[in-house]
Amino acid sequence: MRKIVLILSTLSLAIALAACSTSPGTLAPEEMAVTPESTRAETLQPSETPFQPGSTPTVAPAPSEVPTLLALAPGEWQKEPVIPAALSERTIKIYRKGLELGNNPSAFSKVGDCETSAEWFLGDFDKKAEMYSLGPYTDLQAVIDEFQGSFNRRSLAAERSFTTASVLSPLWSNPEKCQSGETPLECEYRLHKPAYAFIMLGTNEALSPIRTFESNMRRILDTTIDKGIVPILTTKADNLEGSGVVNEVIVKLAREYDIPLWNYWAAVQPLPGGGLQEDGAHLTYAGNRFDDPFAMQKAWPVRNLTALQVLDRVWRSTSGQ
Repeated sequence: MRKIVLILSTLSLAIALAACSTSPGTLAPEEMAVTPESTRAETLQPSETPFQPGSTPTVAPAPSEVPTLLALAPGEWQKEPVIPAALSERTIKIYRKGLELGNNPSAFSKVGDCETSAEWFLGDFDKKAEMYSLGPYTDLQAVIDEFQGSFNRRSLAAERSFTTASVLSPLWSNPEKCQSGETPLECEYRLHKPAYAFIMLGTNEALSPIRTFESNMRRILDTTIDKGIVPILTTKADNLEGSGVVNEVIVKLAREYDIPLWNYWAAVQPLPGGGLQEDGAHLTYAGNRFDDPFAMQKAWPVRNLTALQVLDRVWRSTSGQ
């Protein structure tokens, strides 16, 4: 009996991970009642805007020795701010190295799974202005103008069901665009030459050993930094692994590497259901109307708003804007 329960539990988790490929409207729950604006005031006040009053790939080979992560107190990672307060000197040096290597200061890449590759992650900001409303966050129009062409671009390192292993495996590269033996990560960086990269992985790692996730993330960060690209690490909204350890590792790596962290997990905690649909994996959906109280109770517009805020902070700090 225990064996049957274990199999069913594993199957349910696998289905939740594979369901990453569906559109946001497919699994939309019944519309939730809008809670008062004060529910989200602590994390998303306009004044906090920067400068404004299915299948699991085979695990990629890991290094024989993995450095020991920094120690954090229980739950300490949860206290990290949504938007990084300041950037390190190392981050600025990575950016300047990238300029010397020919990276485009007005380009960013997305590295991740379906929640990264989906058109509804930032895609609207490469379209007509009618597709979004900044509301009280009008200062973000500058960062939108600066990075035109990157928002709706389909990254070669972001696909449905991608894990850290997928990003590092040539087996998952686009054969029409990538060179022989080139990983999706290397291919994306070679073709797009970005100055920055959102690294958004972890949802599909719930069944993988955490040491493997950490090891692969280190390889991704090392490759990114070696190419002079500023990595922006991102926590995830879900807790499919049940212990929060994936987000904890992400925060530890951000501190160790001294690079920007976008604590998206913290941004969705005030939302109904923590911004998750009933399956505990998919984000709740609404369009990018940042002046609409109903929309701002959903995880996707909050995701896009905070992504713009982080990009704005990192861009201005590294480029001296």
